[in-house]
Amino acid sequence: MSIKVLVVDDSAVVRNIFSKELDSDPEIEVVGTAPDPFVARDKIVRLKPDVITLDIEMPRMDGITFLRKLMKHYPLPVIVVSSLTQKGSELAMEALNDGAVEVMCKPGPAYGVGDMSLSLIEKIKAASRVSVNNLEKVKQQTSIAGKKKLSLTRTTNKVIAIGASTGGTQALEFILTAMPSNAPGIVIVQHMPEKFTKSFAMRLNDICKIEVKEAEHNDRVIPGKAMIAPGNKHMVLKRSGATYMVEIKDGPLVKRQRPSVEVLFNSVSKYVGNNAVGVILTGMGSDGADGMLKMKKSGSINIAQDEKSCVVFGMPKEAIKMGGVDKIMDLSVIPEEMLKLA
Repeated sequence: MSIKVLVVDDSAVVRNIFSKELDSDPEIEVVGTAPDPFVARDKIVRLKPDVITLDIEMPRMDGITFLRKLMKHYPLPVIVVSSLTQKGSELAMEALNDGAVEVMCKPGPAYGVGDMSLSLIEKIKAASRVSVNNLEKVKQQTSIAGKKKLSLTRTTNKVIAIGASTGGTQALEFILTAMPSNAPGIVIVQHMPEKFTKSFAMRLNDICKIEVKEAEHNDRVIPGKAMIAPGNKHMVLKRSGATYMVEIKDGPLVKRQRPSVEVLFNSVSKYVGNNAVGVILTGMGSDGADGMLKMKKSGSINIAQDEKSCVVFGMPKEAIKMGGVDKIMDLSVIPEEMLKLA
């Protein structure tokens, strides 16, 4: 049975491109398009789509307002499509906070139709498997995470490596807001387009006790700091004497992703060994599964988010199947366990 999609965008060109590209996949059927939220509202009731793609800037009602109304009255998996600008990325972060499951870029000079098609098809397939209830549950957990008082008696030389995809922005917010100011250095790959990762990191930095930033080449991994791989770049961890640092580089897609969790975890297994703690969170696909097994073989202790608390139980499931996971846990207890292991 195909995944039914409704495309909501004020641009006729974008609606046509999305419809054509999505209909080329046998697992997806575009059941309708809408130029604004008012037309979309009627079509949602009539066509009952499984997933909606939603533009942010539209006439009559903007996408953020419509998303809030939709999640309140008729919750559905929504993929927000945004322009690759600073404003667009900030609005996309707001949309994720209001219940969107994924964000992606509109095709343009920096992001062609071919790249967009592959990414959008993957995101729609992931979104169709999303538990909207779990999304809301994580959002509620996140609102109280900052009130949880976790502490670390002393600073350690451990490194925590985290991989996440669909639903990961909320899960990461829950984890990072619970970290004390002297938490071990944290390196993160969250599947997200370029520019969006910077807005995401800045938003987290405003609400966390630790520093959170988009990683830059040769940034040092130190206690009290979390670094998120920039969109469309791979991040690897290197060691120079007793110092860990990150390298930001180009390269082919790995497991259909750039940044790839696999690339990060492989480097952590090579340079950190038993000083590492690995965490694999909600997301579709198998990115990170092989790398997590390598981390375990080199001495790290690894945690996977359990199915009950995942928005999509794909990446953790594959890592568990590969044998690279030591502990399978509800998201609510992962921050505490990370600190225990450190």
